[in-house]
Order: sequence, then C-alpha cells, then structure tokens
Amino acid sequence: MTGYAEDLALAHTLADAADAISMARFRALDLRVESKPDLTPVSDADTAVERAVRTLLAEHRPGDGLLGEEYGEQPAAGSDGRRWVIDPIDGTKNFVRGVPVWGTLIALLEGDRPVLGLVSAPALGRRWWGARGAGAYAGPGLAAGTPIRVSGVKELASASFCYSSLTGWEESGRLDAVLQLMRDVWRSRAYGDFYGYMLLAEGALEVMVEPELSLWDIAALVPIVTEAGGTFTSLDGRPAPGGVNPDEISAVATNGLLHDDILARLGRPAER
Repeated sequence: MTGYAEDLALAHTLADAADAISMARFRALDLRVESKPDLTPVSDADTAVERAVRTLLAEHRPGDGLLGEEYGEQPAAGSDGRRWVIDPIDGTKNFVRGVPVWGTLIALLEGDRPVLGLVSAPALGRRWWGARGAGAYAGPGLAAGTPIRVSGVKELASASFCYSSLTGWEESGRLDAVLQLMRDVWRSRAYGDFYGYMLLAEGALEVMVEPELSLWDIAALVPIVTEAGGTFTSLDGRPAPGGVNPDEISAVATNGLLHDDILARLGRPAER
C-alpha cells in the first residue's frame, strides 16, 4: 500500500469507531429520527458517527480538510489540497427501517480527485476499500482483505444492470432510456446506495447508475470501483465525480467493457 498505507490504516480506524456507534443504534427502540430541510431523514446515529470521525481526524490529520454530510465543510489548514469526505450513514432510510444495507463511506481527495475510498457495512459484516495504484479489496478488515475485480462480461445481453430508483431518471428525461436498458440486459435490480457499486467492484454485476448524487455519496466509491478495474464517470463522460458543481454529480459505473454503450444510451436526455 505504498503511498497511502498510513491513510488507509487511518480510514479503517475511523470505520471501526463508526461501526461501534452505528451498530449500537441499529434497530434501537429509542433511535431518534428527524427530517432535514430536503425532507431526507437523519438519525442520531448519523450525527454521532460524523462527530466521532471529525474528532479522530482532528487528532490524526489536523491539516487536512473535511466535508461531511451532516456538519458541512471544514477547510484545510494546509495547502496540499487533501480533504476527507464522509457520509456517516449511507442508506439512512434503510437504517431507520431496520434494513441491514447501509454503511459508512470514507474518502480522501487530493484536489477534486478521490484517491482513497473505504465503505464499511457492519450489519453485513463486510468492508470494501481501495487506494490509487494499490488495488481494491474486500473483507472484514485491513488484515483480512482479499483482492476484488470487476467482471469480464462483454455483451449487454449478458449483463446485470443496477440502479437506485426510477424517479430521478424520469425527472432528468432519461426514464425511457433506462427502461429500454432494463429490457436489453440479462437482469436488472435496484440494490441502491453504495451496495450496487460494491457488487460491481466484486464482479457480481456490470452496471450501476444514478442521475443525481452528492459528493459524499460517491467519493469513496470511485477509488474502489476503478482500482477493481472498472470505469466510473458522470453521465457526460467526465471522470467521476465530474464537474465542480456539487449539485450536478451523476454516476455511471461499469466493468469498463460496457461503458461506452451505457453512456451512449443514457448520456443525453430525451427531447421533450
């Protein structure tokens, strides 16, 4: 893990702390849930996890910047452009309903480029991680990880296609294109949130797409997918997370072999 070994070890330490908090609150009878201004839920576990991660980063990486979903941006004290991006619980709707598919997302960016990502899903007993030039891995922890790799499926008719929901595709004028893809592939499923991307990185499916995301939703996923041999861009083909406007982030992640075909089908909204 030359280059990012210490950062990756720290990411696992952050994930250990996050997992201890989130698992203690998962399915808790006294879990507190509120609605944010955008009407998405936030639980006391979301805020507690992010506070714990911020405290650890302030201790171990005081010069780095930090962006978290719940408490916003903390500018870097240094000038090297390093910034951690945290989603304390990706899949909060699952978390508050007792569905075990949720996780903590931890990323390190250099400038606008994600160079390290870790996803910890403690209710599933699994983690995924990757760092630039060091490959991608999955397992219960850093000492027990095994390399992961995207599939070699070359034909759309043999591919498994994953998406989070259809609402955003309808709003973006691309619903017909997504529905046609669902007809053309071997199988389609809506696993949602981080999980589809991790299944892609493991070679269990070939395509995962989302029309609208925030930086904390995607930053940790990019190094894992790309280090596993996949391709990860925005809908207009720029390397993910793509663009400088955080309100215009989209995701097309594939095993690489099908990427051009998927972009051609989804990259342009239908005429209205």
